[in-house]
Amino acid sequence: MSLITIKNYLGGQLLAPESGTYLDDHEPATGQVYARTPQSSAADLDQAVAAAEQSFPSWSTTPAEQRAQVLNRLADLIEQNQDRLARAEAIDNGKPITLAKNVDIYRAAANIRFFAQAITQFSSESHAMENVAINYTLRDPLGVVACISPWNLPLYLFTWKIAPALAVGNTVIAKPSEITPMTAYLFSELCIEAGLPAGVLNVLHGTGPAIGAPLTEHPRIKAVSFTGGSATGTLIKQATASQHKKLSLELGGKNPTLVFADCDFDRTVDEVARSAFANQGQICLCGSRIYIENDLYERFTAALVARVEQLKIGDPLDEDTQFGALVSQAHMDKVLGYIELAQQEGGTVLTGGQRLQLSGRCADGYFVQPTIIAGLDNACRTNQEEIFGPVCTVQPFSDEQQAVALANDSEYGLAASVWSQDIGRCHRLAKQLNTGIVWVNCWLLRDLRTPFGGMKASGSGREGGLEALRFFTEAKNVCIKY
Repeated sequence: MSLITIKNYLGGQLLAPESGTYLDDHEPATGQVYARTPQSSAADLDQAVAAAEQSFPSWSTTPAEQRAQVLNRLADLIEQNQDRLARAEAIDNGKPITLAKNVDIYRAAANIRFFAQAITQFSSESHAMENVAINYTLRDPLGVVACISPWNLPLYLFTWKIAPALAVGNTVIAKPSEITPMTAYLFSELCIEAGLPAGVLNVLHGTGPAIGAPLTEHPRIKAVSFTGGSATGTLIKQATASQHKKLSLELGGKNPTLVFADCDFDRTVDEVARSAFANQGQICLCGSRIYIENDLYERFTAALVARVEQLKIGDPLDEDTQFGALVSQAHMDKVLGYIELAQQEGGTVLTGGQRLQLSGRCADGYFVQPTIIAGLDNACRTNQEEIFGPVCTVQPFSDEQQAVALANDSEYGLAASVWSQDIGRCHRLAKQLNTGIVWVNCWLLRDLRTPFGGMKASGSGREGGLEALRFFTEAKNVCIKY
């Protein structure tokens, strides 16, 4: 099979990188190179900035209804091509094709359609000073902005960023992960088909050092929206400190799951298993620290192990597969290293813990068994560092106070889930948990209108709904004296 050659999307055209240099793109399920990804450079960035700046005046003054029409055409095309996009995502990322279709590709279209509709309803404020003056607020697009998305939910999070930026009238330079570039490339083709004006969206492929860092530091980029690791987020903050750019940083998580003895047992077992191992644990929101009330600990842990051992691990292109491959060999090695570390720290592997060798075309794939570890304290590295893979720990707790203390004992603060039928307790804990999101008796139930983001090392700023529209605009107060 011949290699697929991915191209950049610049000024409305699909182009090779100026350097002619490409990166290997591996299929995680097989370990084989199947595509070539551009390694973009400063020359490509300069071209993208020029195209975005040229298109900004006309796009920013296009009526919101017309921008919404273009975005809705894009959403329509994603839905029409959902099978092709889901297959591409499963091949490129290693996730099960049913997950790619029902979550990633569904959500990509929903993201764009949501912000297409939201911009037609986006309003601003006025403040009357009785018999003196009237104040009103203008919210203007910023100009050229950068959107950098991660490898775990490639098209899902790519669209989550570019949709609000485009909707309010900015022009965008986007950098998808070089590890999972394929659906952003296919999306570029759909942009041309949808009639998105040239230069409004530009997509540059390549590594963080080669193109990501220059993109964030470019003096004519007005804002950066980044989703990825906390260390990279810190570097972006430091590199742009003197430039006064707007920053939205959605970073890592080490999320606590609090299970109380009065939970709906069977449903909680199923949902806690899903929250720990969805997308092979490669979601920043996954619940990797599971705390269980003493009276329920033994029974719940046994049921959780049994539930996880029922997961069908296999070829991501098999529609029956529930658990696929990790995204790369480097990431697989990192995850296996943490499993070894957990045992060195005194942990006991209750299930999993090994690389899984499949037969057939997936014999060389990057598969790791879903792994549950017991017997660790909260201070160990396994419970403090983000593994971002199919590894979770279980620990008992005695009461609400201890549960909250364990949950908050982390440098991260992205999400938490609470499982209890005591509504008073749920409200109390939701207030006390130091996370940007608290799910009660559910996980990853998302309303796109709500603020999304974390505290502490999990990021700064919020995405979603009005938060995203406000981030990608500049507020200006106008005061008119009577």
